[in-house]
Amino acid sequence: MITWRKGTLLKALGSWSGADEWLVRVEGKDVKALSYRDMVGSLHEGAEVLLTSTATDRNLGTGGYLFIVAPTDTLPPPRSAPGHMMKARYTPLQAMVLGVDEQESRYHETLKNAHEVGGMPVVVADLHSALPAIVSCALHANPDLTIAYVHTDTAALPIAFSKTVATLQDTCNIVTVTAGQSYGGDFEAVNVHTALLTARHVINADFAIVIQGPGNIGTGTPWGYSGTAVGEAINAINVLGGTAIATLRVSQADERPRHRGISHHSLTAYTKVALTPALIPITTEGIDPQTLSLIEADYPALEETGLLTLREVTGIRPGLESSPVPLRTMGRNLEADYAAFAFAGAGGVLAAQLLA
Repeated sequence: MITWRKGTLLKALGSWSGADEWLVRVEGKDVKALSYRDMVGSLHEGAEVLLTSTATDRNLGTGGYLFIVAPTDTLPPPRSAPGHMMKARYTPLQAMVLGVDEQESRYHETLKNAHEVGGMPVVVADLHSALPAIVSCALHANPDLTIAYVHTDTAALPIAFSKTVATLQDTCNIVTVTAGQSYGGDFEAVNVHTALLTARHVINADFAIVIQGPGNIGTGTPWGYSGTAVGEAINAINVLGGTAIATLRVSQADERPRHRGISHHSLTAYTKVALTPALIPITTEGIDPQTLSLIEADYPALEETGLLTLREVTGIRPGLESSPVPLRTMGRNLEADYAAFAFAGAGGVLAAQLLA
């Protein structure tokens, strides 16, 4: 189930928050590999390392990376740190972190007495590629907003895998919370519920965004995809007294019919998994007539639940064009699949409007 390799680090290719990219010689070939500093420590050129190539051997979407597990000559020194929360539990690389609400945390008493988020807007989305669109559109509407990003555990567990998050944190007022089995955020939370309470009572965020990391999985079946978690997130938001904003996964260019117009992922998650109310931001600006026709054909299915309220949003494109992160989804940029980013960005605009 795991394919192991040995290799030699040839040179560093780059780094971002928590991660280092390397060129590695593996069995006579030069390949890209990724190491996480908190897990592996600092490495150097010429070091012999142990890697896994399980995903790349099958041409799966890991960005083309092998993953460095450890140097073979010198192990990272042991470290003593507070906390007893284990993430990626019972795997060989389980990590101990300090949970924001555990007893050793300075925020334990705050979260012990926290039961609601006071109407805080919370934007949810299926794909990680929606994150910069939501952030940039919200900040274009109001540059003074503080945003909490809740990184869930249905895709990439280490938040350090995301260059998008690293760039957003370098350029925007965004604070991260890793929920469930994901790890590496500014704050570590047991689940989405405590992550949202952290956003409200610890970070004092104006609004929060809940999205999985890179690496969405889907099997082409009605229920077999990681995006069902957005419906569960809506339930958590309402239990805690928040205002759920559910962005639609939309495409004007996806070759798969099930994702053209409104993706079946959104329709299933919002009409069958979500059992509580949400606002659905929609737009017509810049959407080509054929795509708009496909999208509007599915609006009745959303409205028939009696729980979902469609909200028309305008003025999205300037926010998208101000994104500090190049917008890409499934290999397509803003011009190739404008509808995908417009419907994501609409969530950021709506959150800013509600706060105003």
